[in-house]
Amino acid sequence: MKIAKIVSSNSHIDYVGRVIDGLDVEEPPTAEDYGFAQFVSLPMENEEIVGVIYNSMLVNPEYASFGPRLSPKPELGSFSPDYLNEQGFLIGILLLGTKSADERILHGVPRRVVPAGQDVYKIDAAKVKRFHTDENECLQIHYYSQIVSHAGLFAVPLLESVIEQLSLDCSDSDRQRLGVLKQTLAWQRTLGGMRL
Repeated sequence: MKIAKIVSSNSHIDYVGRVIDGLDVEEPPTAEDYGFAQFVSLPMENEEIVGVIYNSMLVNPEYASFGPRLSPKPELGSFSPDYLNEQGFLIGILLLGTKSADERILHGVPRRVVPAGQDVYKIDAAKVKRFHTDENECLQIHYYSQIVSHAGLFAVPLLESVIEQLSLDCSDSDRQRLGVLKQTLAWQRTLGGMRL
């Protein structure tokens, strides 16, 4: 399901997408489709770039317009057919890796630059699992340091959410490894909260 279009970037792996709405499609995505820690796909020519939503921002250009209105808001559509509701949502997308045409998964910084206007799609649970499974059917999260380095204050909550998602459908040994990682994150959060 298409949920957004890329509109800008903050760095090579940190992109901003504008969530599509009723002006773009008949059935726009719901709030659950572009929530925190939702995995997304950006299909390119020879590969698919995989990312995760780690931030959101509300766009409301009307907030600063305190001037008088010539007509009430419900009548604007009749009197000003070119009037557009420019309110919307922006989502921060952190790129995590790629899936090549021959199904090879690589966690890390993608080589390609994502162009403005690129479509962003929601990934279902089966594709999320495939992205996190190596050739030996073991769980992998090689992008851990990328999230810690680039997600800022959202790094620990994002990693905890990713761990929760991956724990739903994995082997017992992988679940134990994820449990250790979750305990480490909780310890880091506690230690970070004690600093002045």
